[in-house]
Amino acid sequence: KNIKTIVEKYHGEKSSLIAMLQDIQKEYNFLPKDTLNLLSEETEIPLSRIYEVSTYYNSFSLTPQGRYLVQVCAGTACHIKGAPKLLSRLENELNIECGETTENLMFTLKDVRCLGCCSLAPVIKVDDHIHAYLTEDEIQGILENYRK
Repeated sequence: KNIKTIVEKYHGEKSSLIAMLQDIQKEYNFLPKDTLNLLSEETEIPLSRIYEVSTYYNSFSLTPQGRYLVQVCAGTACHIKGAPKLLSRLENELNIECGETTENLMFTLKDVRCLGCCSLAPVIKVDDHIHAYLTEDEIQGILENYRK
């Protein structure tokens, strides 16, 4: 999709800024600077406003993201049941720190306050799939399934 198609979908309505940003994020897996510049030109929304909204919401990223988003739950139940060890193992296996993306753009690793799966602790979420009752030793196998 090009930016004009996205803008036309929402009739260029300034009130649809978040929806347009969501479509751009879905298309590119992040919000490219040149695309935000075009969005500003096409909608006459000030670039400063677009950046304000883009940086306010955690779901938007201004840097390239991995094909798979790996989220480690850091809620109380997960923390007590070993989430810090899972995060450490993921950082080692992926050779990145939390908040970073692998060089091949395969994985982005983030921690989140709570995934709402407390009875399944500890959990990680890869895109929309929850991996429950995890141990450190299961991490490598989970990642291998996504690398295939």
